[in-house]
Amino acid sequence: MLTILGFVMIATFLVLIMMKKMSPMAALVLIPALFCILVGQGAHLGDYVLKGIGDLAPTAAMLMFAIIYFGVMIDVGLFDPIVRGILKFCKADPVRVVVGTALLAAIVSLDGDGSTTFMITVSALYPLYKRLKMSLVVMTGVAATANGVMNTLPWGGPTARAATALKLDAGDIFVPMIPALAVGLVAVFALAYVLGRRERKRLGVLTLGDTRVVTEAADEEETELFLVGAGAGGKGGVPAGAQRGTGGAGTGSDTDPDAATDSDPATGSGDHADDGLQTLDPQRATLRPKLYWFNAALTLALLTLLILQVMPIPVLFLIGAALALTVNFPQMKDQKARVAAHAENVLNVSGMVFAAAVFTGVLTGTGMVEHMARWLVSGIPDALGPHMGIVTGVLSIPLTYFMSNDGFYFGIVPILAEAGAAHGVAPIEIARASLVGQALHMSSPLVPAVYVLVGMAKVEFGDHTKFTVKWAALTSLVVLCAGLLFGII
Repeated sequence: MLTILGFVMIATFLVLIMMKKMSPMAALVLIPALFCILVGQGAHLGDYVLKGIGDLAPTAAMLMFAIIYFGVMIDVGLFDPIVRGILKFCKADPVRVVVGTALLAAIVSLDGDGSTTFMITVSALYPLYKRLKMSLVVMTGVAATANGVMNTLPWGGPTARAATALKLDAGDIFVPMIPALAVGLVAVFALAYVLGRRERKRLGVLTLGDTRVVTEAADEEETELFLVGAGAGGKGGVPAGAQRGTGGAGTGSDTDPDAATDSDPATGSGDHADDGLQTLDPQRATLRPKLYWFNAALTLALLTLLILQVMPIPVLFLIGAALALTVNFPQMKDQKARVAAHAENVLNVSGMVFAAAVFTGVLTGTGMVEHMARWLVSGIPDALGPHMGIVTGVLSIPLTYFMSNDGFYFGIVPILAEAGAAHGVAPIEIARASLVGQALHMSSPLVPAVYVLVGMAKVEFGDHTKFTVKWAALTSLVVLCAGLLFGII
């Protein structure tokens, strides 16, 4: 009975959030509470929730202060020179432009927020793609795949969810996965190079005159289009027109990289193709150019200490956020303004973690996860039992595309971990394998950030999906193979 109710609870949760009948936060709380009552253990609901909250508090703290820290770094201009440098590197060479897209998306992904990454990347590079008549789906596909690999950072979401669901330390999951993820990132750059060569072949060799025009255009727009999404209004703001859907792409060379035509890659928008790009003032009051090297050194030190695991990750980000706010904004009112600017993201993420305490607490406390694991184990051939890490990695690719991270990590991963434990596979191995599918996940229709990406790039979502899925799935398989080769999974 508990087995059936457990699967029904998970299915109900997945269906409701995928059909957008309930928000993930509400579903994580209300559905398990209802099923806890149905199994006759409603009197223990409070104990399950409090136990879950106690276990998840460190993860919530890590996410809270990581968002504040990287939000402040974007506010003060830490990434601005990086973006300008990438623009100069790209010039008018399609290969450099596509590789630069992957590089910029990977760097900005350090803040753990997909929407910010896509807004910065598209705003910086869209003018070059448009003027060079390059395929815009190449830009969206490469940016999404690069962000997907980087999304596995402990403060990015999936790793924190895996740690939350299995009650593990995020650092223990992520740090050993670095070599495999690095190989995945190399695969993204290799993909960018190949796609760039295809674009160069399709467009031909640009003349010096073409280069001069593009370079001058980039210089003119560089100061206006190099950063969005983190100003006085915080990272969460979406530029006007970014949510206008995906109906501005048209056909031909703007969506098909193999269509060698001379049409404008932003057809359908004419001279108003840039209307949707609302950017930050490069002279915004939050910039701190005199503190640039301090902020760069602080970020480098923070990431180094994180990898070395000198202290728990939540403590590192707590101290880092406090230092960043105090040094960059000595006035109390300015500090409050910066925290308020990023409060929405902080509340959404940390609230989700605490809401997950109800789901995981009920699933574990009632014994449903144990009964489901036994049923699942009984259906797995003995030959596959010792290889549950590989099974989890393979399953993560389609499952994280067709369901949200919340559904996969809170609903499926605990069951896989229990099944693996019955065959001697450690939960930490299952957690690492569950990160494999993130390269594809970032192009899922269930990821809100992808609509910011295709909306700003004026690409049809269907075109983006058709182009990206095969490359992103291949990248995920590369990560899985690297994990097996290095003995991580």
